[in-house]
Amino acid sequence: MIEFVKSEIHRLKMTVVWSWQGWWAAWRTEKTLRQWTLANALSVLLAMTLDLTSTERALIIGFGLLILVAELLNTSIEETVNRISYVDHHLSKKAKDIGSAAVAVTAITAGLVWLIILIG
Repeated sequence: MIEFVKSEIHRLKMTVVWSWQGWWAAWRTEKTLRQWTLANALSVLLAMTLDLTSTERALIIGFGLLILVAELLNTSIEETVNRISYVDHHLSKKAKDIGSAAVAVTAITAGLVWLIILIG
């Protein structure tokens, strides 16, 4: 049992390390991730200064974080496609465009959450 617990603790530690490495790899190379992170920081700051409920703040912060998730997934798609080939191909373009669309839809949703909270 103790070996199992040690193994799971090690696995958890490595998961944190690999996730951190993934974040920094994207941070170093993806300007859009840095831009969305700044937008999120400003969004959180504004949400904390306005007279909002805890639920409204949670929605704003949660949807803001989903933009970062979408951006990380989009970066992963782009890197994978580039790893396979730099040759222009309609399926490569399609995969990259769909990933970009996912970020856009997530950002629009976060914007709508802000709008609904502000006018509601």
